[in-house]
Amino acid sequence: MIHNSSVIDNKAKIGKDVKIGPFSFVGPNVELKDGVELVSNVHIEGNTKIGKNTKIFPFASIGTQPQDLKYKGENNSLEIGEYNVIREYVTINPGTSGGGSKTIIGNNCLFMISSHVAHDCVIGNNVVIANNVPLGGHVTIEDSVVIGGNSAVQQFTRIGRLAMIGGMTGVLKDVIPFGLSFGNRNYLKGINLIGLRRKKYDNKKILELDQAYKKIFSTNNLQENLSKINGEFKANELVQEVTKFIEKDKKRPICTPLSE
Repeated sequence: MIHNSSVIDNKAKIGKDVKIGPFSFVGPNVELKDGVELVSNVHIEGNTKIGKNTKIFPFASIGTQPQDLKYKGENNSLEIGEYNVIREYVTINPGTSGGGSKTIIGNNCLFMISSHVAHDCVIGNNVVIANNVPLGGHVTIEDSVVIGGNSAVQQFTRIGRLAMIGGMTGVLKDVIPFGLSFGNRNYLKGINLIGLRRKKYDNKKILELDQAYKKIFSTNNLQENLSKINGEFKANELVQEVTKFIEKDKKRPICTPLSE
């Protein structure tokens, strides 16, 4: 069902059972997969693909050019996965040549009112981004991350799987998988134990992760601390995920606990 007040370019690819409410615009290079719903007043342009059963609420702006002064009109794209919910006034931009020219969003994510996804971001599955949260360019958000309202994530920052960011947090440093991060300028508060248990991880593995966390962040010399526990938690995939995240090439420093 397409409302007669909406403008849908003839070249746009529209799947089965797509619903487009009043006063929406869909550009020529847009692809809406089966079951997508645009409630009303939604603007979608650019080389944009939106996966099946994604629902987009009024006044969202999807696929408009990046807010990057280096962008000179080069070819770029935006790919949004399946079963996402994109609420009112959300803005999502495609990529730039400086970041692979593509912004990618996974499945089953919730973008609350007035959140923003900048150019070249990569967002995993089951991510929740609360109201008024801007993500700077080139940000990577892994699966099952929750970001509290009115937080802001600086460009090139990484947030690891199942991490939680408290409300009104300025995220300037990478947050390890399973980390809890808070503060005007983010610091590490501990491990997301509740989230891990909800995911039904073995309690022994969770306790070992908590022990490893204390050892990894026992001093400011993370590499030395990692070398000391080398092999101690080799069989624990949660600990291994954290250590690999820390050792990976990065643009931002690793978020650490506050010094006592």
